[in-house]
Amino acid sequence: MRKVIVFLSLLVIIVIASAFTEEKNNLNKFTDFQSEISSVATQQETLSSLEVNIPFIGKSFNGFREAVAFKESQGRYHVVNTLGYLGKYQFGRSTLKRFKIYNTHNFLNTPELQEDAFVALCSLNKWILRKDIVRSVGKKINGIVITESGILAAAHLSGAGNVKKYLRSHGQNTFKDAYGSSIQHYMKLFSGYDTSFIEANRKPAV
Repeated sequence: MRKVIVFLSLLVIIVIASAFTEEKNNLNKFTDFQSEISSVATQQETLSSLEVNIPFIGKSFNGFREAVAFKESQGRYHVVNTLGYLGKYQFGRSTLKRFKIYNTHNFLNTPELQEDAFVALCSLNKWILRKDIVRSVGKKINGIVITESGILAAAHLSGAGNVKKYLRSHGQNTFKDAYGSSIQHYMKLFSGYDTSFIEANRKPAV
């Protein structure tokens, strides 16, 4: 009887210790996960405030593309932010579906696909905003000279529809993303790049 009692006591102690260890491991995993999320959020907030630190590699389309990429993700193809935006240019899933890209894992691991998707989105936005580009380029809104590259960058940030509202309201109807970047900020930051390479296309293919 004593042996049975001792055995049962040891069994209870082992079960309690095991449960405690598992709980501690889970807590550590959760803490690590929180730290990772916090780190990503901090990086994204830092990126949102960057302006002078964007590397300048000229005013060509490649310069424009790399400047946008640096602002969005520091040029990293595999990054996913806290809101679920993906890749070097931080694409939303709904935008990717528009280009018939459904496999996000493959998208994150295929740099060529990300580059093609960026060009396609610029082409689509240029088509959507073609009339506003003609009407607005060269004018000043809130002290900022409007350029085609600024318009396309702002459309990448907020969507072409929000840029259209901003331009047609002469800067009264504005937009900020979850990290505080605004249409006006992008208009200024990406002003004056040569985006004539991009052809307006209603249905660009990737």
